[in-house]
Formats: sequence, C-alpha cells, structure tokens
Amino acid sequence: MSDTEPTGIAVLGAADIAWRRTIPALLGCPRLRLVAVASRTPDKARAFADRFGCEAVTGYERLLARDDIAAVYIPLPNALHEAWAEAALRAGKHVLVEKSLTVSTAAAQHLARLARERGLAFMENFAFLHHPQHQRVRDLVAEGALGTPRVLTASFGIPRADPALIRYSVPLAGGALRETGCYPLRAAQLFLGDGLDVLGARLGYDEDGGCDMSGSVLLADDTGLTAQCDFGLDHAYRNTYALWGSEGRVEVDWAFTPPPGRPTLLRLRRGEHTEDITVPAADQFLRAVTAFAEACADPAARAPHAADAVRQATVLATVLDRAGAPAPARPEPAGTRRSHVPG
Repeated sequence: MSDTEPTGIAVLGAADIAWRRTIPALLGCPRLRLVAVASRTPDKARAFADRFGCEAVTGYERLLARDDIAAVYIPLPNALHEAWAEAALRAGKHVLVEKSLTVSTAAAQHLARLARERGLAFMENFAFLHHPQHQRVRDLVAEGALGTPRVLTASFGIPRADPALIRYSVPLAGGALRETGCYPLRAAQLFLGDGLDVLGARLGYDEDGGCDMSGSVLLADDTGLTAQCDFGLDHAYRNTYALWGSEGRVEVDWAFTPPPGRPTLLRLRRGEHTEDITVPAADQFLRAVTAFAEACADPAARAPHAADAVRQATVLATVLDRAGAPAPARPEPAGTRRSHVPG
C-alpha cells in the first residue's frame, strides 16, 4: 500500500454506536476505506453492508483472516474488547477499540506492548477528546484566563433504560463506571495529566442485577489540583465539566457528546464578568477516526494513543480498588444479551 492509498478498515461487531456515529465517520475520512462489517449473525452483517455499501462477513475470525483489511474497529461489548483486540493485533491489524477497553492495567499493558512489537496502531476510541472545545479550554488555561487551576468537576449521567441492554450486564462488563464514568475520568486526565492519584471512590449498585449504577471519584495531582467526577445510569441527563481557578472559571456543557452540526459554547466567568465563547461545530468522531488513520500511516503517531489506553485502564482499576468493587465476572456467551441495532 502506498502512502497515498487509504487504509482498508473493517468493523468487528454490528453495534449501535458503529451504525449511528463511527461508520459514517469512517466513510467521511478520505484516509480510510470501509471494506466490511462482521457479525456473528448474518442478518446483522447484511443490514450494515446494505446501509453502508461494504461487504458483509459472518464471523469475526473470517474477517481477521482477510488480507485486504489493514485495520479494524471493535465496538463489541466491553468484556470482549481485550480478547478481540489481541486477536486483531496478532492478525497484523491496526486496532481502534471502543471505550472502555479494559479495567486491567496488565491487560492494557500487554495489548500496548503487542501493538508496539508488531508495529501497529492501537487506540481507545474516546472521540470527545478530539473536539476543539477542549483545546480551547486548555488555551484559556495557558493564557492565564483562570489564574491557577484549582478544581475540575465533571459529570456524565443518563436516564435508566431497557434493563436488557448490554450496559446493565455484569458478565459483559457493563455498569456506570465503564459506560459513563470513563468519560469524566478521562477528562480529568486531560487536565491533571500523568501525575494524578485516586484519593477515593464510591460506586452504587443495582441490588437486583449487581450492576454499578452510579459513582463518584475524587482525584488529585501533585500540585494540589483536584478533580471530582460523578456519573451514573439512573440520572437526569447531564454531560458537562467545569474548571475553576484562582481568577476565573470556565464551564463546558455538552462536554462529551456535542452534536456534530452544532457550535458549542464555553462560559468563562471572571469576577462579575461573564463571557460566552463559541467554538465552531465539529464532528468529533470524524476527527477521532482521522487521528487513528494518521497513526496507521505514521509510526511516530502511535505511542501516545497506546500510552493513553494504559493510563485510562490504570485509573479505572484503581477506582474499582478504592471502591472495594467485586472482581469482574467472566463474559457470558455472545448473543445472550441484546442491544439495539437498526435494521
């Protein structure tokens, strides 16, 4: 493949997030070429293929064996991420895997090492990081608009939905921490960096199913900057963060899931003065898959993505430890839970 040819990519799993957001982004990225979608169910694979103009493949192993596919996107349930990311890397494919990759530091380190040894890109898909509104917040910090940053607060909660959804499955590694909590915790790393420590954590569980339905985590870095992260699956919708400093505060609504066609708004407060800062509309999924395409083509762009995945897994593992969470259950057989897949 020449440097100018797009990377052939396939989707391993017929998930709703792939249908709604990621595959349209893949189709919009000139550096990627969608080849196929694989499902264990032929009808699901065919629905995706018909919708997006690619091939349908029944069975993940068959897809990984193909020579015309250089990269895969894995939107499977959380509990299946590790095994299929490893299978894809061993098959010589670049890997873009949905969050949450894993809560095991050792597993994330193993996958990052495997990708490095085989010269492959390995990236966890936190699309929100690629929206320009967060760089604008970092610019405000660098410009001194907030003074010295003191506290980050970040929240992501969604209402309770159909209990049969994968997000509520303990064997498939659902739960609030992996589904919504991972976002504010990843945002905390954006501002606290590598030196953060998990000072405390609390998870609230659904007594009927054993799934964690809510949580709060307190983090800090070695300069004294703290982060309070709150999340849940049984909440009025909230999707925001705010950074509070010695001289001002900036608030970000629609922090993690801003609509791609709508400008976003940052609110900067300094004393009695409030300034609304508009950030142009951006498709964060398109920007994320473009970053992945760059990592596929450029070895120098790969290491930060793998390091980020390891750091995120370490934070999640530490949260579970601080919260006294039970050990993760083994995955149940594929197909025993359902999620909505259009078509």
